[in-house]
Amino acid sequence: MKARVKSFAQRFLPVTTRRKIIRYTRWPPVGLVRFGSLRRLKPISPDWGMERGQPVDRYYIERFLAQNAGDIQGRVLEIGDNTYTCQFGQERISESVVLHVAEQKERVTLIGSLTDRQSIPEGGFDCLIVTQTLQAIFDIQAAIETIYHSLKPGGVALITIPGISKISRYDMDRWGYYWSFTTRSVEALFTAVFPSENLQIKAHGNVLVATAFLHGLATQELRQKELDYFDPDYEVVITVRAMKPAAA
Repeated sequence: MKARVKSFAQRFLPVTTRRKIIRYTRWPPVGLVRFGSLRRLKPISPDWGMERGQPVDRYYIERFLAQNAGDIQGRVLEIGDNTYTCQFGQERISESVVLHVAEQKERVTLIGSLTDRQSIPEGGFDCLIVTQTLQAIFDIQAAIETIYHSLKPGGVALITIPGISKISRYDMDRWGYYWSFTTRSVEALFTAVFPSENLQIKAHGNVLVATAFLHGLATQELRQKELDYFDPDYEVVITVRAMKPAAA
């Protein structure tokens, strides 16, 4: 029926009339969408929403780490600081190592790069926590290879990667911000290094979450069901659990 109506309209109605019909038969009508507080050229928060509450991407990151907290044990390496090592590893941690490429901060214990295998002990860690890091590394394949070789046999890397995201100006101005990812690209990158059966790759997000995140709204400004609803066409955060084979 719809096809017949469309064919009739295309044959007998002028273009201006067809456009008006389209405009007023969509919901909301074309041109009448209410943007409200979002009709602005600058984000509501330029700082990921940190001053408003928990940044939206951290909801998925921390839920992922909580779900895999049992993997965070023994000797653990984390990038930048050891906040998540302490939060989710607790008494299971025997040693916490913090890796940073350049900055000698109080909690940084190892200066090195994921692209330089020589700067990180091979087979030295039971767990690697690598959150929102790979987008700032140009040689992404070298970084994934280093993650693999840094793990003990049977060790696990817990990795989160941005999909739909604004650029981190802090990273861009220092060492670069190179990539955004999809589950398809992540799968191709990681299966070149890890056995596919040892990988769990999952995306999180939807159009509302993506919009809120880009504007710097906080987790607390969204409903639980809105955060948990997943639309595969809007990958805001991608999570990877990658295990090195026990016999490696």
